[in-house]
Amino acid sequence: MEGQRTITIVERRREGASAILHLRGVVLPEGVRRGVFVVDGRITFRAPSEASTVVDGGYLLPGLVDAHAHLGLASPAAPGAGPAERARESARAQLEAGVLVIREPGGPNRSSAGIGPHEGLPRTFTGGRFLAPPGTYFAGLAREVTEAELPDAAEEEARASGAWAKVIGDWPGADGTMRLNYRPEILAEAVRRVHAAGARMAVHAITAATVEAAIEAGFDSIEHGEGLQEDHIAAMAARGIALVPTLTILPMLPDFIAGLGLGRTATQAMLAAVRRHPEMTRKAVEAGVLVLAGTDQVWGRTG
Repeated sequence: MEGQRTITIVERRREGASAILHLRGVVLPEGVRRGVFVVDGRITFRAPSEASTVVDGGYLLPGLVDAHAHLGLASPAAPGAGPAERARESARAQLEAGVLVIREPGGPNRSSAGIGPHEGLPRTFTGGRFLAPPGTYFAGLAREVTEAELPDAAEEEARASGAWAKVIGDWPGADGTMRLNYRPEILAEAVRRVHAAGARMAVHAITAATVEAAIEAGFDSIEHGEGLQEDHIAAMAARGIALVPTLTILPMLPDFIAGLGLGRTATQAMLAAVRRHPEMTRKAVEAGVLVLAGTDQVWGRTG
């Protein structure tokens, strides 16, 4: 369904129309014309006793899920818009593209919290603020925390979001190599605290060493994961760790990597990992790893 029609359904439910909705059209990908019902927010083909018909004609398909998007970055909002408006304009653009669920693994602030169908926007699960060591990551975007502060900060972001926390696991060091930002035992304690709060933990992981540390620490998802190795895949499948490979940004990465200030050896290693990433993602799918689709970008700019 196109975005405006989705907004109409949400608005009708908010205005007091029947909670049971009826849509009739050609259901994709099967290409068969039939009726679809929405009962308490869930899709069913079983006709209830009564329902309000809100769509009759056209094509019907499940809403898309963007499992890695940063709504506060590269927003289509007007210049000078505040954080809340930037996040909602990004969510509205996602809706117009057919996205009904957004997962935001970290952002520059907490403005995405609470975005959802009650305001005619996609259901959004956020991870609070990015967590990174002082002086790393993009200036001004992360909540900067030391190793001693990371477990407390991760728990705070998890409780604030009600769903996730996200740590930046690696970043270029002053010596021109990619460095693990936090020791494995600190990462493991942060994960333990987040899980105790009833939330999940995601990690930005580029290098093989960071992927390995994340697996050992018990993270719930590995974001990007260009350093993924075959033994990592087996361990992720066995432990139920999801991979969000953000494949759509791969064409942009060579230029991005060139600007990181890495040495020649580290640059070549990263470029080789980028070239290998689609094949490793395919192997992860075949091995039974939960692989989720995420754009990591809005309006052509990387988040």
